[in-house]
Amino acid sequence: MIIHVVEPGQTLWEIATYYRVSLGEIINVNELPNPNRLVVGQSLIIPTEDVIHTVRPDESIWQIAQLYRTTVETIIEANNIVNPNYIYPGLRLYIPAPRHQVQPGETLWEIARRYGVSLQTLLKINNIENPNLIYPGTILVIPLRPRPVIDVNGYIYEFGEEAVPIVRKDGEHLTYLSPFAYLVTENGDLAPIDDVPAIIAAYEENVVPMMSITNFTATELGENLAHIILANPQIQERLLTNIINVMREKGYLGLNIDFENVLPDDRELYNQFIQRAVDRLHREDFFVSTALAPKTSPEQRGLLYEAHDYEAHGRIADFVILMTYEWGYRLGPPQSISPLNQIRRVLDYAVSVIPRNKIFFGFQIYARDWLLPHVQGQEAETFSIQEAILRAVENGATIMYDSVSQSPFYRYRDEQGRLHEVWFEDARSAQAKFDTVKEYGLRGISYWVLGYPFPQNWALLEDNFIIRKRV
Repeated sequence: MIIHVVEPGQTLWEIATYYRVSLGEIINVNELPNPNRLVVGQSLIIPTEDVIHTVRPDESIWQIAQLYRTTVETIIEANNIVNPNYIYPGLRLYIPAPRHQVQPGETLWEIARRYGVSLQTLLKINNIENPNLIYPGTILVIPLRPRPVIDVNGYIYEFGEEAVPIVRKDGEHLTYLSPFAYLVTENGDLAPIDDVPAIIAAYEENVVPMMSITNFTATELGENLAHIILANPQIQERLLTNIINVMREKGYLGLNIDFENVLPDDRELYNQFIQRAVDRLHREDFFVSTALAPKTSPEQRGLLYEAHDYEAHGRIADFVILMTYEWGYRLGPPQSISPLNQIRRVLDYAVSVIPRNKIFFGFQIYARDWLLPHVQGQEAETFSIQEAILRAVENGATIMYDSVSQSPFYRYRDEQGRLHEVWFEDARSAQAKFDTVKEYGLRGISYWVLGYPFPQNWALLEDNFIIRKRV
């Protein structure tokens, strides 16, 4: 897919015409509520396998053609180039994806092998459900980019029947679903949650349900509760027995442990609990994962970080989820919620002590609106990415993009004349995160949290990766 950033005066019709796709396709994939109202700086994804290539210094058309497995003639024709020897750095070239016409006797497997792409990718981008039903003369689009296979987890904190439409809408993009969460108690019991509808919907979407436990609430840090459990092996055994009973009863296949604000002195006790959990649950054929605060070094200070031992969790657990979000905290000053420059610092440390095939990149999919000037402790409003775009449209805001954090933001004044600052995600920031996952060779992505509409994310996720299904 191509990402287009709206410029002053542009209409959707002009954009569709330029990229040779239909208006309806752009409207549908971006879920535009009002196609006639775009804002400057708004990013749109263009549903095509074609790409836009920006010419680099000393790059020739022949080199570009080799890069994309196409011909010089195709690039010249697509861009109406008069003199192929005169291209310059910064020039944007339209590169059509290769097309293949099926010949008598050819199979999709043979075609995929010929072009060096996976059969699964070829099937997906051509919307082919039955690979045995292809006919001579059929035109197949050949992808220009490889799509690595990854795992994707989605946390959800909607319960009961309210969770079902969310799981059904997003389930095709998920490997795991994690209802958040069972709160542990001082005696090793679990506070019940109404997670059965979400679990049933997960199985219907071929998604693995992963049980999640935690020690904190919106009003309690949970450090003392964690200490009581981690200091008492008998309570831990009772807790693990209760966990196994719930998993068997409800159909969970794995466990995610999210103990936060653990006291620094309980670091080794927490490691021992993770090991005890793995030993018990592996015997029952369940997997175990943990959630880790975003650390940049083993010496990082703070209640959130010190007891989270990256090396130990990476060695003991089946995989870990890095909570690489919430720099733009709802009670703090306005800033990017998931700044990529900060996330890369976390990843640089993580991959030095944790196997890359055990690491999930944490990705938040909501927006925040801060009132300015910011007053310490004043809470920002949290809402969906779609709502962030709507507010920009309604208030005539210009969307800007911070190249350091790789995050979009804008300011506007409300009806009372008060100034607001909104930070959110868009197609550009999502693509930057996906590129980072590929660059670091990570196992997958974990979304916090499902239920906030962000259609661009899911379309780009499928454009970049093949999502592993394990059920």
